[in-house]
Amino acid sequence: MDFGHWLSSATGRRPDRIAVEAPGASLTYRELLLRAVRAAGALHLRSVARGGRVAVALEPGVPFAEALHACLLLGAAAMPVDPRLGPAERARVLRDADLVVEQPLGGGGVFAIPAPPDAGDTALVVHTSGTTGDPVPIELTYGNVAANTRGVQQALGLGDDERWLCPLPLTHVGGLMCLLRSAIMATTVVLAPPPFDAEAVAAQLRDDGITVASLVPTQLQKLLDAGATPGPALRRILLGGGPMPRPLLERARDAGFPVCASYGLTQACSTVTVSEPGDLETAGRALRGVGVAIAPDGEIRVSGPTVNRLGGLRTGDVGRLEPDGRLVVTGRKGELIITGGENVAPAEVEAVLVAHPAVADAAVVGRADALWGEAVTAFVVPRPGVRLDAAQLHRHCTARLAPFKVPKSFELVSALPRTASGKVRRIDLR
Repeated sequence: MDFGHWLSSATGRRPDRIAVEAPGASLTYRELLLRAVRAAGALHLRSVARGGRVAVALEPGVPFAEALHACLLLGAAAMPVDPRLGPAERARVLRDADLVVEQPLGGGGVFAIPAPPDAGDTALVVHTSGTTGDPVPIELTYGNVAANTRGVQQALGLGDDERWLCPLPLTHVGGLMCLLRSAIMATTVVLAPPPFDAEAVAAQLRDDGITVASLVPTQLQKLLDAGATPGPALRRILLGGGPMPRPLLERARDAGFPVCASYGLTQACSTVTVSEPGDLETAGRALRGVGVAIAPDGEIRVSGPTVNRLGGLRTGDVGRLEPDGRLVVTGRKGELIITGGENVAPAEVEAVLVAHPAVADAAVVGRADALWGEAVTAFVVPRPGVRLDAAQLHRHCTARLAPFKVPKSFELVSALPRTASGKVRRIDLR
């Protein structure tokens, strides 16, 4: 497989197939390749070469796809940056970039497309929040991406004529892999940029010939609440990105949605395991070639060709394997909150809260929530003699955090429960 030239390979096979659909725009593979080559020329003029890192700070859409494939044609690592990030968050992420793309790339320059990169070369740098709240850059190779694509294709039984609906952020590995899998398979990806519009996505699932869709549990619940029904072409919904309550899976099954629950991580190119439709108990079996094991302390360990350069991966999640090899995820060793498919580090939100002049102390936890999986919940201790309310705190956080990190509720308390060593007892707050 020509790792760096997936787009040109797809164009050779299906030049007139729609490659990317987005609101108000669609491109065939022939058109996307032409635009990506021109965009690669623009990057070349800005001294981007093989091995460089290009931050793609564009909204989800056709220009994002063009920039992504331009990076791959040059052998540079594409580093998606969420446009919703606040200034401080953005600065921390961009310090890893050699160049930032903030406007659609035009054409320019005469250059020779380099030879395809090796399987071990870095294709993507995707940032995920660690438990400290600092963005952690995860390098994923061309080989990782290709192996994940083959595994998901086999697990979901995907063919040559798929129309893959992606309402996920392209700055997260789940959405990014929709674009790349589709290009490798020479199928069509249909982008539904955020904010998530349940009515619009329901219409697409019903009327637009969508065969497979990637969703997080929050989106699925909103669709069900909107009365969505599956269209005749829909064969699979790949559900991931957070806890999946059994009542939600039952509602989806009863509504006729072919949901395949999954478990995954950024470090493994997203999907690690996939269930069969109708499995209400587990996250399914590992992709072909991927190893999933349970350590003595219950931690889930992942290994195989989809896992980034760390080789074997200690996930920080805990679970068990059924006798038939299906994975049951039971929780997390760490305190990372997963809300609507997004990762939130409590320490980052707490740092913003205590920066408010009227806040003496704060703690943030994830509370079980039927819609979000976990709702970011803040407990705040006001400074003595000052007036403070939830509206003030909400405005303060909204100005400094991405929307999904802003607490869903604020509770004013006189003190936080702490251990003898001074650590917050988060279990008492949930």
